[in-house]
Amino acid sequence: MQVKSPLSFAKLIILIASLLTYLSVQSETALLNTSGGQSKASSSSCDFFHGSWVYDDSYPLHDSANCPFIDPEFDCQKYGRPDKLYLKYRWRPTTCELPRFDGKDFLTRWRGKKIMFVGDSISSNQWQSLLCLLHAAVPGSKISTNKRDPLSTVTFEEYTVSVMYYRKPYLVDVVTESIGHILKLDSVSSGSIWLSADLLIFNTWHWWIHNGAASQGWDYIQDGDKILRDMNRLEAFYKGLTTWAKWVDSSVDVNTKRVFFQGISPTHYQGLDWGEPGVKDCGRQTQPVIGSTYLGSSLPEQGVVKNVLNTIGKQVYLLDITLLSQLRKDAHPSAYSGGHPGMDCSHWCIAGLPDTWNTILYAALIS
Repeated sequence: MQVKSPLSFAKLIILIASLLTYLSVQSETALLNTSGGQSKASSSSCDFFHGSWVYDDSYPLHDSANCPFIDPEFDCQKYGRPDKLYLKYRWRPTTCELPRFDGKDFLTRWRGKKIMFVGDSISSNQWQSLLCLLHAAVPGSKISTNKRDPLSTVTFEEYTVSVMYYRKPYLVDVVTESIGHILKLDSVSSGSIWLSADLLIFNTWHWWIHNGAASQGWDYIQDGDKILRDMNRLEAFYKGLTTWAKWVDSSVDVNTKRVFFQGISPTHYQGLDWGEPGVKDCGRQTQPVIGSTYLGSSLPEQGVVKNVLNTIGKQVYLLDITLLSQLRKDAHPSAYSGGHPGMDCSHWCIAGLPDTWNTILYAALIS
């Protein structure tokens, strides 16, 4: 009788474990699709931000090949990503089911209105995702585009809905003076432009940890009457975000406008955070973390965001996307970014994770 080698036996065990995992995911998805026991999503009855990712063969919500709004850095399929499994996962909150994104309903509800994303490239990531979702719903609709820096606008003419992106990485100002570019922690000069929108989605953090004048975009920080070469970045973030929060309280009429803050978008450069010690980036990741727990430590910038938002007297809705995004180690452009050399584990593929951010935005708006 031939005896199996230990190596062959180990391979057999791995194969069986993989098969059992796949069957478990398929079973959970079937149960989700047939169960009537889950409540419809509403802001009062459901925590949209705690749950898990489940396989859903009806995903993705749109085809990136048919969307004319995706920048090369987010267009993973176009730039050679060979796998597509990452497109097949749907976010499932623990206590309810999110409504499927309905682009026609979104446009109808916001007919004649202006929607503006304000922030850095992560805001642009979500902006482009929303444009793709809406375009997929009304592919024959007349669209006009005006892309400039810092404000880009796409208008769905039939609905007179404008979806805009205002590039403002720090939310507070960077101004040019005789000594150089100065990041002013107590100055917001773009507010009058932002107030032209009916729905505002703000974001900042990504740039607060950039180093070097070329990367960060400033030479000095102004904190009150002090001009500094640098300072603790988390403290600077807190002070800048507090300035923005005071602007919201003093300037935004929440009876006529809705205000959202896009929470902290995580990166995946340390495999130890998701249980793969020694892995140094998101390359070759094809599936999300299974379950609802992320091994990595909590992010201190999350605490800053929540603390500052708690000081605002006006209603600002936090799109608390951090945990659900941490679980998506597979959803980054990685090496398949037409706009970034190297390994991009900071931004996200479109189609992909930002579609879920917009699904939650839609659910919050209709609740």
